[in-house]
Amino acid sequence: MSEQLTLDSVSLLLVWTAIAIYALAFIAYAIDLSRRGAEAVDAKDAVRERELVGAAVGGKSPASALERKAGGAAAAGGKRPVWARIGTALTWLGFLFHVGGDVTRGIAAERVPWSNMYEFALTGTMLIVAVYLMVLFKYDLRFLGTFITGLTVLLLGGATLGFYVGVTPLADPLKSPWLVIHVFVATLATALFALSFGLSVVQLMQSRRERKLAAADTAGETGAKTGPRFLRILPGADALESLAYRFAIIGFIFWTFTLIAGSIWANDAWGRYWGFDTKEVWTFVIWVLYAGYIHARATRGWRGTRSAWLSIIGFLAVLFNFTIVNMFFKGLHAYSGLE
Repeated sequence: MSEQLTLDSVSLLLVWTAIAIYALAFIAYAIDLSRRGAEAVDAKDAVRERELVGAAVGGKSPASALERKAGGAAAAGGKRPVWARIGTALTWLGFLFHVGGDVTRGIAAERVPWSNMYEFALTGTMLIVAVYLMVLFKYDLRFLGTFITGLTVLLLGGATLGFYVGVTPLADPLKSPWLVIHVFVATLATALFALSFGLSVVQLMQSRRERKLAAADTAGETGAKTGPRFLRILPGADALESLAYRFAIIGFIFWTFTLIAGSIWANDAWGRYWGFDTKEVWTFVIWVLYAGYIHARATRGWRGTRSAWLSIIGFLAVLFNFTIVNMFFKGLHAYSGLE
C-alpha cells in the first residue's frame, strides 16, 4: 500500500511539473503571436497581408494553405518563429512529464488511469496535447499553441485541484475490457473535438476581421482597426473552417464508436442497451450536435459563422457532459470519484 501511495505522489508531482511547463509554453506562444503580429503591422505590406489572411485564394484549397512546406512554415517577414519553436519544445517537454504522471497513476492503481473524473481529465488533456503535437508534423498549427496549452493548464490544473482523489478500487461495473476501449476512444474523440473547437474560435475572430477589412477596402479607408494584430499572421477563415471540419469528422467517427460500445457495455453490465440514464442521453445529444454540424455544412451550405458556432456548441456540450453531468446528476454512470 505504501508503494502505491508513493507512486501516486510521484504521479501528482509529475502532473504539477507538466502544468508548470505548459504554462511556460503558453507564455512563449503568446510572445510569438505578439511579436509576429507587431512585425506584420510595422511592415504595412498590403499584398503580404492579403496572402496571410486569404490563404484559400489563388487556386489553393483551404487545407493545402495550412500544409507544412519543405523546410518549415514561413514566419512573417521571413524570420524564423523562434518563440513558437520554444513554445513547441516546452510543450513536448510538458507532454513527457504528463505521460509520466499518467503512467505512474496507472501503475499505482494497477489498472488503466481513467476510471474517475480526475483520471479522465488527466488522460484526456494528455491526448489533446498528443493530437496537437502529432498534427504539427503535417500542418503548421503553432498559432493554436496558445489556445491548446492554455486550455490544458486550465483543465488539468482545475481537475487536479478540484477532482483529485487517491487511488481507489474499481467499481464492479467498471471491471470490464470495455473500460479500456470505450473510455479511451471517448477521450480520443474529445481531444479531436477540442482541436476543432480551437480552430472554430480562431475562425470566428478571423472571419470578423476579414469582414472589417473588406468594409474598410470598400470605403477606401486605410489603417482601420480590424482586430487583434496576431490575426494578420494566421490563415484565412475558410482555411481554418476546413481544417476544423476535418478534425470534427474524425472525432465524430470515434464518438459514434463510443456510443455503440457504451450500449454494448451497458447490456453486459445492466442487461439493457439503453436506459435513458443522464450520461447516456448526453452522449447521444453530443452525437446529434456533431452529426447536425457535419450534415449542415456538407449539404445545407452552413458555412462560416454558423458552422463555427455549431462546432463550439458541440464542444461545450462535451465539457458539460464531463463536468456538470458527472457532478450533479445521479445515475448509473456516477463514477466521478467525488464524495
